Amino acid sequence: MSWAIFVSVALGIAAGVLIIPESFSAYSGTFIEIGLWFLLFWVGVDIGRSRDSFVKLRQYGWRVLLVPLGVAVGSIAGTVAVGLMLGYNVAEAGAVGAGFGWYSLSGVLISELHSIRLGTVAFITNVVRELIAFVVIPLVAVRIGHIEAITPGGSTSMDTTLPVISRSTGPETAIIAFLNGVLLTAVVPILVPLLLKIPF
Repeated sequence: MSWAIFVSVALGIAAGVLIIPESFSAYSGTFIEIGLWFLLFWVGVDIGRSRDSFVKLRQYGWRVLLVPLGVAVGSIAGTVAVGLMLGYNVAEAGAVGAGFGWYSLSGVLISELHSIRLGTVAFITNVVRELIAFVVIPLVAVRIGHIEAITPGGSTSMDTTLPVISRSTGPETAIIAFLNGVLLTAVVPILVPLLLKIPF
C-alpha cells in the first residue's frame, strides 16, 4: 500500500505539472475535501459493520487514552531533541511538535504568538509529518503493530490518514485512531501557547 500511495502522489504531481491547467488548481481543495469525505464515509461503514470492535473498545477502557498521551509525549520530546541540535530552545521546538500534524492551525498560532519564521517551520514540519505518515503507516502496521500504526499520523488519524490506518489495520484500530485524532486535535490550541511560554 505504501507503494500505491507513493505512485498516486507521483502521478498527481506529474498531472499537475504536465496536464491539469493552472486555472483548474483553484478547485483542487474542493476536490480533495470531497474525496476525503467519500473515503471517511466508507471507513465509517466498515467500522459500523464490525460491531465486535465497539465491544473490544469498551474492554480497553481508560487505557485507550494511553495512545494519544504516548503520541503527544513522543512528538514533543522528538522535536525538542532535534530542535536543540538545530539551535531552537525547548519552548520553540516543543511548540512545533505540539502541532501533531495539524499544520494549518499550528503554523498560524505560532506565527501570531512567536514569529513568522517559527510558524513557517511548524507548517513545513507538520506537512512533512503527514506526508511521511501516508508512506510509513502500512509498513509500521506490518512490521511493528496495529496500534503503533496510529502514531505517525498524530492528529490527522481522525481524518486524512484514517483511511490508510483502517486499510492497513482494521476497524478496531480505526476507532482508536479516530479517538486519538480527536483528542490530539483538541489539545493543539492549548498546548502550543503553553509550550511557547516555557522560559528556556
